[in-house]
Amino acid sequence: MTSTQILKTVRSYSIIVFGLLLYALSWTAFLIPHKITGGGVSGIGALIYYASGIPMGYTYFLINIALILIAIKMLGANFGVKTIFGVAVGSILLSALQMLIKAPVVDDKFMSTIIGGALSGVGLGIVFSQGGSTGGTDIIAMIINKYRNISPGRIIMLCDVFIIGSSFLVLLDLDPAKRIETIVYGYVAMAITAYSLDAVLSGTKQSVQVFVFSKHYQAIADRITTEVNRGVTVVDGMGWYSKEPQKVLISLVRKHEVSEVYKIIKEIDPEAFISVATVTGVYGRGFERIRH
Repeated sequence: MTSTQILKTVRSYSIIVFGLLLYALSWTAFLIPHKITGGGVSGIGALIYYASGIPMGYTYFLINIALILIAIKMLGANFGVKTIFGVAVGSILLSALQMLIKAPVVDDKFMSTIIGGALSGVGLGIVFSQGGSTGGTDIIAMIINKYRNISPGRIIMLCDVFIIGSSFLVLLDLDPAKRIETIVYGYVAMAITAYSLDAVLSGTKQSVQVFVFSKHYQAIADRITTEVNRGVTVVDGMGWYSKEPQKVLISLVRKHEVSEVYKIIKEIDPEAFISVATVTGVYGRGFERIRH
């Protein structure tokens, strides 16, 4: 491996560790102290902890061992390595933070649910963005997402409904009304986690469609092609008010690239007319790939 590849690998694993830290913190500091159950293997580990007192990190590690074999077979050896790393580091962080954090960081149960769910989703999104996994239902989500255009957050949500609902049979020290209330909090945390996860994963992939009406269309098209590295299509049109022929530029770019397109247009033709619209999906070279 070259020095550049080594640095890239170190950076990727460092980002995964940061994501795992946020994920572990969401459980140990906000969810577990209030006996709120989330989804996935972490949710199962939390249920076992509520019932037996066995630290969550231990059960989290043991359950994921079998799932790692599935990840290696279905998603490749590289994913398997990052999954083993993610499960090992996640288990250590969960065990360590659970020993250090004995009381809720936030006393309000609803606020803890919101913060815990958001941190969990952001942490998972960061891990997913580097090709890693925290194990459990994440593996199922990434396997399905590899072959189908279904968001990981939605898959995880469907898989986790049963796990959270089963907490009604575990939290026997609470009266039925409190158990139902806790389950509702769990579902709220799950929904926030799924939303935050999708927001992180799709944040850099959101695309927009740009229409540019300008007499200097050639200069604008050339600079978008060379500086933004995005394709441009020129179509013929006619301004109905002026009855004059008009060239229209159409380009699809990532959302974070729009500001660069604006800068180019402003420098060439400050009077240009621009229309920008968010699109739900762009498939083809330079964007997403259709999965069958």
